[in-house]
Amino acid sequence: MMNQTSLLAMSLSIGIGATLIMDLWSAIMRRIGIATLNYGWLGRWCLHWKNGIWFHSSIKDAAPVRGENIIGWALHYLTGIVFAFALLSIVSPAWIHSPTVAPALLFGGVTVLIPWLVLQPALGAGLAGTKMPHPWKSRAAGFATHLIFGLGVYLSAKAISLT
Repeated sequence: MMNQTSLLAMSLSIGIGATLIMDLWSAIMRRIGIATLNYGWLGRWCLHWKNGIWFHSSIKDAAPVRGENIIGWALHYLTGIVFAFALLSIVSPAWIHSPTVAPALLFGGVTVLIPWLVLQPALGAGLAGTKMPHPWKSRAAGFATHLIFGLGVYLSAKAISLT
């Protein structure tokens, strides 16, 4: 049985590890010409909340906010940690002792719903990127990225289970 402190520590390790793997994937995608989310825009979006602005016609055109890059990247990693905690809470913290790939990939795939249903509409890209130049290309890239996050969850959990 895992106590809450251990669960939080495992979530922290797995979430950071999985997010690092996702970021490596995103860097490869950018290198071959596939656009990925600018996490500064995530920070910009959140920092505009204090002014009561939740939705933008285009986050690129919104006024830049001091510290948006740091806030965006911190939120990106915090999201990975929260997702790892959610998965461990759903499948059972015991999963960490003998992780399997299927729950991690399934969960990673499901997490794409957050950007499709919340983040993209709020940033001005439309529901599931409908306002983007190539919506299906964007959806495919986003789904693949979230599957890679799921694979990162599995690999990070596997690495922890071997220690």
